[in-house]
Amino acid sequence: MKHPIRLLAAAALALSLTACSKVTADNYNKLKSGMTYEEVRAILGKPDNCSDLLAARSCTWGDEKSYINVSFVGDQAVLFHSENIR
Repeated sequence: MKHPIRLLAAAALALSLTACSKVTADNYNKLKSGMTYEEVRAILGKPDNCSDLLAARSCTWGDEKSYINVSFVGDQAVLFHSENIR
């Protein structure tokens, strides 16, 4: 009888983690050109992936199916792109 309880607890935890995702259309609409990396991070949380090249940085929040990508130059957001966010 303990196994169904564990299964329900694991399902509830997984659901709560996905419900907390900051990769949403509302948060995407809060992004503005000229925001700093820290300002964007305050809205979206820690990025899942970043790559740096000279003075440019590109960061992605989410996964390959649903994501927000922000490109920064000199610590200012210049380009935004999203896929399959709600």
